[in-house]
Amino acid sequence: MSNKDFQGNQKKPTVIMEQNKPIFTKSEQKIYTYINENMDKVLYDSLTELSEASGVAEATVLRFFRKLGFKGFQDFKFLLAQERTMHPNHDNDGTFIEKIRNNIVQAINDSSEIIEMDTLQQCVDIIDSSNDVVIFGVGSSGIACHDMHNRLMRIGKHAEVITDPHFQVMRASTMTKETVVIAVSLSGSTKDIYDSVEIAKASNAAVIALTNYVKSPLTRLSDHVLLSSAKENPLDSGSLVSKISQLYIIDLICTGLTMKNVEKAKEIKMKISENAANKLY
Repeated sequence: MSNKDFQGNQKKPTVIMEQNKPIFTKSEQKIYTYINENMDKVLYDSLTELSEASGVAEATVLRFFRKLGFKGFQDFKFLLAQERTMHPNHDNDGTFIEKIRNNIVQAINDSSEIIEMDTLQQCVDIIDSSNDVVIFGVGSSGIACHDMHNRLMRIGKHAEVITDPHFQVMRASTMTKETVVIAVSLSGSTKDIYDSVEIAKASNAAVIALTNYVKSPLTRLSDHVLLSSAKENPLDSGSLVSKISQLYIIDLICTGLTMKNVEKAKEIKMKISENAANKLY
């Protein structure tokens, strides 16, 4: 089956679903109904969320999209997002400066409301007590990982950041029960991160997930989950608002570690400041 029309253009996902509707099984009809009734929301759903919302197993959901000629759920969402932007349904009030500011403030406020203090403290304690802390992230989330690495160095906490999927697999293979993995993935569905964390879990490492989705493949593997709130649609991947939501959670972790080691953190910061001063004219 081809998802192209007679002129070779990509058909719209909604058109493809309608064309195939008569041959849907009962389970596939449930998926179709959910998507059709939640067209904008589904762009921000994870595979797990779509599966639970439609009452169909994840494997069946994946087969549904492949049956329609898509590579998977992400491929479907990407094309659906493109289709939706052709018929936008949003107001044009305010300048883009105000919109960006409001989105950033909203992301921080929303993230603050869903943070569980007990979970945050547990994560801080686990990281603090480990001498083998490894941070995993790829793509845009890798940028947040490097910022976390920078913050941890400034308070004297040694950590290793790995953003190359092949190196992640190698490093995960050598982990032990003394290792703490901090896995940063906005969607929680990035296959490279999932594969690396799965190996880390098999090596008995503790896993902390920094993600926007409480229900995702990554969170199923994680011992602790710290949630931020700035979901992306496929066309906004790597947005500033999403990064800021990740950096907010990272800031909470690093501040918690600083509070547990106030004197040491002060000493390290002073040494760094003195040595870095030589780099300035």
